Amino acid sequence: MSEAADSLRIINATVLDVPGAQLLPDQTIVIERGRIISLEGGQASGSNLRVLDAHGLTVMPGLIDAHVHVMAAHLDLARLWNWPPSYTTAVALVELRALLQRGFTTVRDVAGADHGVAKAVAEGLVAGPRVLFAGRALSQTGGHGDMRDAGDDCTCRHSTEFTVLCDGVDEVRRAARNELRKGAHHVKLMLSGGVASPTDPIDSVQFSTDEVSAAVQEAKNAGRYVVGHAYTVETVDRALRCGVRSIEHGNLIDETSVALMVECRAFYVPTLITYVAMSEFWDQTGLPTSGKGKLSRVLDRGLAALDLAHKGGVQIAFGTDLLGELRSHQLREFLLRREVQQPIDIIRSATTTAAELINMSGEVGTVAVGAAADLLVLEGNPLADITVLTKPDTLLRAVVKGGVIVKNALSTFGA
Repeated sequence: MSEAADSLRIINATVLDVPGAQLLPDQTIVIERGRIISLEGGQASGSNLRVLDAHGLTVMPGLIDAHVHVMAAHLDLARLWNWPPSYTTAVALVELRALLQRGFTTVRDVAGADHGVAKAVAEGLVAGPRVLFAGRALSQTGGHGDMRDAGDDCTCRHSTEFTVLCDGVDEVRRAARNELRKGAHHVKLMLSGGVASPTDPIDSVQFSTDEVSAAVQEAKNAGRYVVGHAYTVETVDRALRCGVRSIEHGNLIDETSVALMVECRAFYVPTLITYVAMSEFWDQTGLPTSGKGKLSRVLDRGLAALDLAHKGGVQIAFGTDLLGELRSHQLREFLLRREVQQPIDIIRSATTTAAELINMSGEVGTVAVGAAADLLVLEGNPLADITVLTKPDTLLRAVVKGGVIVKNALSTFGA
């Protein structure tokens, strides 16, 4: 249940200063019209303010997941062809609420969600994190977004809710422009093979250099950027040289890719949990057995790729890429990353770094004057123990999104 409030004062807060990697005790946060207008020590006064008492608990920025698919209601995306869009949307609304209850106040959807989903959340028609969407991802014929099996020549499936098939520079330009016309915050390109697609090897190179450059130019013309699904050194390095800003997955990268990401000031979004969860529940995925070998290959290299990127100074954002029933495993990404990163690095990946990636620095992912009032109230200190972020049922005591209390197990009083 949400508790609407034009004004809110959070008292007795121990604020997590993410840039400074420190806790600031005894803080009062004053919120008006969805934004933080004051952050100071002690009990700041304010008339007609609803008060939330944090009781000394940690108050940190709302989390950002930079790789989700809120419309992916089943692990086997091909099955969704036979689902009524109304049912798919209803399942997505359940997931949006679940994301918010886990502490995610902003998500970047990289294929599937559209302006309608984002608008419904922004207008308060449904509960959920703010949604930055790509619309449909662009895939070449036979690429990662082509979910037809080898024996399916049906031309009616050249586009789905998740992907549009396009071949040649002109078709890529047209497809990118169409998603941008509909308000896409970013353009998604499928640049290599993937686990879930039935006909392409992981190391296949998808789209020509000219096609990739065309999409990058169209996104740049619209003040947006390109997100690239890519695994191998060849596909990652080529994407970076073409101007792709965000590399998703990248499990098979090496030191050259890391150096190029730093040089290009690109972002890296590993999604470790999706491979772990798929390996654990493969028999329930409904995916073709051909994908099992592909899964094993990328699963074994994911953590090493993250370690390379982290040590190499790459800007790393938090992402999960979970589909269907596996989305409940989202918070396990924090546990996997702690194998090679310190808690503050992981926290930054899901707050300040992710905010920079989505071009919302200072707006989200921070507790600061002028920022949107997206806040979590937690028991425990995530700087010392990242696992406190993985237990929302017991340790996440309150969630505030845009100044509205959307989850609360604490005392509130006042106007």
